[in-house]
This record gives sequence, structure tokens and C-alpha cells, in this order.
Amino acid sequence: MEFSESLKKNKDFQIVYRKGKSYANSILVMYVYPNGFEKNRIGISVSKKVGNSVVRHRLTRLIRESYRLSEDKFRCGLDIVIIARNSARGSDYRNINSALVHLGKLHKIVSEKTDTDT
Repeated sequence: MEFSESLKKNKDFQIVYRKGKSYANSILVMYVYPNGFEKNRIGISVSKKVGNSVVRHRLTRLIRESYRLSEDKFRCGLDIVIIARNSARGSDYRNINSALVHLGKLHKIVSEKTDTDT
């Protein structure tokens, strides 16, 4: 992730949850809050309710890769927390990617200039 760092501390997640704005679709929930830096910080959360560790890590990797490949479309200077819903369990890369870009458009943080969804 060239333009982004990971969001790791619980305190940072809590700030985004409390002060950020959220939108959701059937697969993902996205919270966004401005961070005052030149980079985005992205945090991914997958609950134990979604599945065992294999399922949770697979979803985390799919979300991270989807964000990494479409990272240049996202506006900079944001803390982004992405939460996988229970219905994301059987999703493939294409579904995750379209859900992520869809939520970015709802937040108005995705540029429309290169809209080539794979």
C-alpha cells in the first residue's frame, strides 16, 4: 500500500467509530474520518461471528488487496475502517472490490476518473 498505512491501535479505531461517518452495503461497512495527514490509514475488522480464523484472515486479505489495487482512486488524508459483515463469508474478490468501491462512492472519497472495476 503505497499511499496508506495500517490503523492498529484500538484508540484510533474508537475515534473513527465515534466521530467518523459510516455507510454500509450487504457485504461491508465503512467508517471514514479525516486524519490530518497526507496518507490514508486503513483498518480492517472481521468479527469472530463471521467465521473461524481461516475465513477471517481470507476476508482480511481480500479487503486489503482490493483496497491496495484501487488505492490511487481514494482521496488522501483519511482514516478508513472497513468491517466485514457476516454475509461477506462466501464472497470472492470481485464482490469485495465492488462493495469497497461502492462504499467509497457513497462517502464521495473515490474519484470517478478511472472507473475500471475488475
